[in-house]
Amino acid sequence: MSCFEFLTSCRRALLAGRRVHVLSLRTIVDLSYSTHFMDYRASSIPASMRKMVVTKLSPNFREAVCIQNALVPTPADGDLLIRNRYVGINASDINYTAGRYDPSVRPPFDAGFEGIGTVVGLGLSASSRYTVGDTVAYFGEGAFAEYTVVSAKKAIAICTARPEYLTLLVSAATAHIAIQRLAKLKEGETVLVTAAAGGTGQFAVQFAKMAGCHVVGTCSSNEKAGFLKTIGCDRPINYKMEDLGSVLRKEYPRGVDVVYESIGGRIFDLAVNNMAILGRLIVIGFISGYQSASGLQPVKGGTLPVKLLQKSATVSGFFLPHFMSDYREVLSSLKEMFAQGKLICEVDMGDLDPEGHFMGLESVYRAVDYMYAGKNLGKVVVEVSPHSKL
Repeated sequence: MSCFEFLTSCRRALLAGRRVHVLSLRTIVDLSYSTHFMDYRASSIPASMRKMVVTKLSPNFREAVCIQNALVPTPADGDLLIRNRYVGINASDINYTAGRYDPSVRPPFDAGFEGIGTVVGLGLSASSRYTVGDTVAYFGEGAFAEYTVVSAKKAIAICTARPEYLTLLVSAATAHIAIQRLAKLKEGETVLVTAAAGGTGQFAVQFAKMAGCHVVGTCSSNEKAGFLKTIGCDRPINYKMEDLGSVLRKEYPRGVDVVYESIGGRIFDLAVNNMAILGRLIVIGFISGYQSASGLQPVKGGTLPVKLLQKSATVSGFFLPHFMSDYREVLSSLKEMFAQGKLICEVDMGDLDPEGHFMGLESVYRAVDYMYAGKNLGKVVVEVSPHSKL
C-alpha cells in the first residue's frame, strides 16, 4: 500500500467512526527522504574523508597540523554538506594553530577558514534556500577538509566555483571594511599599503584608488611592482631594491595620511615615523612575527605616545570577526564589483612553484610555506579536488 492509499484509508475510517492507531503512521522525514538529500543523483558521498586537524599548539604549521581520516559528517537541519573545491590560505592560519585567538580551545580542532565547493547534502530547513548541486562559498572553521558542514545561514551563494571568489571572503572584505570604517579617506590623500601585492594588500590599493587617493605600495620583487602598477598603484616600492625609509622621507616629506599595515616590526616603526599630521595607521596584522614563539616582532612602543601626540595621529587595530555586522552587505557589494569587472582579484595557486600547482590537502603545507617565504602574488589558494559532476 502506498503512503497516499494508507492516508486515504485512515480518513475513511475516521469518517466511519472507527478508531485509527496514529502511532502506526510512518514519519514523513524518514531514511529514504534523508537519502534523497544526501545522495541526490548518486553524488557518491564516501563514508570517510580526510581533513587537517590541529593536534599540537604551535606557530609551525607543519608541526601543529596533521591529515587525519574521519567520517563524512551529516548535516543537521539547517546545515549544508559541502564537497570542497578550493580553500584559501591566510597568514592568520598559524595564529590559529598556535592557539592565539581563543586560548580556551585545546587540540584537537579543525584547521582552515574559508572554502568554495558544491552542496552534496543538506538538512530540511536548509533546503528552503539551497539544493544539491549549488555552488557556495563560506567563511568558517574546518575548511581544510574534503568535506565541510556549514550553516546555510553563513553560506554565500555563487554562480560558479572560481577561485577568485575566495579572495573576497576574508582578504577583500578586510580591506573594504577597514578602509571604509577606519581610514576615512579623503580624495587626494596619500595612502601607504604594506605587502601591497599580497592577498589583502591588492584590494587596499584598489579601494584607495577608487577613493581618489595617491597610493604607495611596498613589495618584494620587480614582478610584484609591475603587478601593482596594473591595479593603479602610483608608487610601488620594491624594498629589496630600494630603502623604504629613504624613499618615504625623500618623496613624501609631508608624510602619508593613511597606512594599511600588515607586516609589523621594523615596517610598523617606519610607517609611524612617516605619518602626516592627522595621519591614521590601521593594523591589519603583523605577519613578520607570526612564526615566532610570541607571535610578535619588537616595535618602538615606548616612543609611540609622543609620536602620535606630535602629529595628532591615530593607530587602530582591525580584526574582521569584530565587524561581522557589515560583512553580508560588503560581500554582496564585492561580488557585484567583481562580476562587473571593477575589481581585480589576483589568485596564486603555486603554478610557478618548483613543485607546481597546489592540488590536494597535502599541498596546504606547501602553500603556507610559499606564502611565508613571500613568494605569492595575490591570494594563495589550494585546489582540494578537481571538478566533478554530480
